[in-house]
Amino acid sequence: MASILVTGSKGQLGTELSLIAGDYPQHQLTFTDVEELDIINEKSVRDFFSKNNFDFCINCAAYTAVDKAESDMESAFNLNTAAVFNLAQITNELNIRLIHISTDFVFDGKKSKPYTEDDIPSPLNIYGKSKWRGEEACFQQNSKSIIIRTSWLYSPFGVNFVKTMQRLGRERTEIGVIYDQIGTPTYAHDLAQALMEIVSKHPENPVSGIFHYSNEGVCSWYDFAVAIMQLNGLSCNIKPLETIEYPTPAKRGPYSVLNKKKIKTTFGLTIPHWRDSLQKCIERINAEAAVGSK
Repeated sequence: MASILVTGSKGQLGTELSLIAGDYPQHQLTFTDVEELDIINEKSVRDFFSKNNFDFCINCAAYTAVDKAESDMESAFNLNTAAVFNLAQITNELNIRLIHISTDFVFDGKKSKPYTEDDIPSPLNIYGKSKWRGEEACFQQNSKSIIIRTSWLYSPFGVNFVKTMQRLGRERTEIGVIYDQIGTPTYAHDLAQALMEIVSKHPENPVSGIFHYSNEGVCSWYDFAVAIMQLNGLSCNIKPLETIEYPTPAKRGPYSVLNKKKIKTTFGLTIPHWRDSLQKCIERINAEAAVGSK
C-alpha cells in the first residue's frame, strides 16, 4: 500500500483522482487544496509533511489561466515554479516520490512531428515559461521526480473547452474556432487512471524523468469543437478561423502533439483515442445535468 498526497484536489485532475480513489483500495489518498495546504508557503509545506507520512506526492496544483498569466506573472510563477521548488525540496529530504504535472506549453510548436521528452523546451508565453521553470526546479531539488506533460485537459468539472463549447453551442447558431493549432485533447479521467497505474507499478518499476501523456490521435481546436457539437447533437455551425483572426494575450504555437511512446512502454499503458474519451465525458456531463434538472 502507498500513502499518496494529492495537491490541487479541486482542479480537474485532482477531482478525477478523488472520484477513482475507491478503485484503488490498496492505496491511501489524502487530498488537499489551498485551504488545507498552501504549497507556495514553504513553512506550511514543512509543517504539513512533518505531521503526515507519505510515499508519493502528486502535484496537480497549477496556475492555468494562460492568457491572464501575461498580466499576472507573479501569481503564475509563484504557483507553477516557487511552489514546485518547495514540494520538490521537501519531498527529496523526506524520500517521497514526487509526480508533477506539466504541459505542452513548454514547447514553441514549431515542430511538425510529435514532441518527445528529449526535445528542448522553448515556451512562447508566461504560462509556458512558469511551467518550464517549475520542471527545472522539480529536478534540481528532487532528481527522483516524475514529470508528466499533458495537453488540452478537459473534464466534467471546472472551466474547459468542452464545457464552453457545449454552452455556446446551445446559445448560438455559429461559433468561430481556430483550425491552425494542432494538438491532442486529454480527458482528465484517463490521466488520473494513468497516474494511479504508475503509482501501483512503481515498486517494480521505480523510474524517474519526464513522460508525455495525452489521449491518442490528433486534431485541431476546430475538429475538437465539431466533434463536441456532433456528440451533443447540436446544430451550431463551427466556422474555421486562422490564429491571426483570433488574437489572444498569450501567444500559442501551431503544433503541440505529444509523443507517448515512452510512457506506454515504461508503464504498459493503453491510451484511449481522444474521440472515444470525449464521448464518455459528454455522456457524464449530460447525465449529471439531467439529474440536476429533476
